[in-house]
Amino acid sequence: MNLKTSSKPSVINEVHWENGLTYDEYQQLIDSLLKINQTTGNNHSEKQLAYTRLNVQRMNKWDKITKLSADLIEAAEKIDSSQKWLILTEAWCGDAAQNLPAIQKIADLNDKIEVRYLLRDENLDVMDAYLTNGGRSIPKLIILDVEFNELANWGPRPAPAQQILKDYKKNESVNYDEFSVNLHTWYAKDKGKTLQSEFTLLLSGLS
Repeated sequence: MNLKTSSKPSVINEVHWENGLTYDEYQQLIDSLLKINQTTGNNHSEKQLAYTRLNVQRMNKWDKITKLSADLIEAAEKIDSSQKWLILTEAWCGDAAQNLPAIQKIADLNDKIEVRYLLRDENLDVMDAYLTNGGRSIPKLIILDVEFNELANWGPRPAPAQQILKDYKKNESVNYDEFSVNLHTWYAKDKGKTLQSEFTLLLSGLS
């Protein structure tokens, strides 16, 4: 996890925002692309399509079962000024599928929060301003005020999940498939609790 709170001008502007998708539009885009054996981005290999189909299942599951904590609900409801939440994502990204449903539910708690989703590979000017250890890791949430000043950012994954990635990169004996299983097993066991704790802290600093 890379969580930063600040107040500074961002590279994001009205054009980026207007090009963004709502959560429903993002899900509809993924469904429509899968019907023609495509996903977001330029790589439409069977592996990318398989990731995307699995991610649809993950998002549908978390959409149904995610329940937010009382502390997080209180923190979100205390936000008293308008905010724009811009999220960089792609349909094939497993971390995005694991985290976006909860983030959307958090935003839905307060009508002062608007959310838009931007595809990473179509918006590298934004992505490259929010690299993680030099990489274009997603999902990435940038919280903005109405004048597109950055208030905070979060992503690409909760801290323990980020540590799993770091450990994988250090251990040459573990292949990508093993890493992926370890990562998504962690998500299944954690049930979004760590993300909720991180967002409780983040939003408490913005109210």
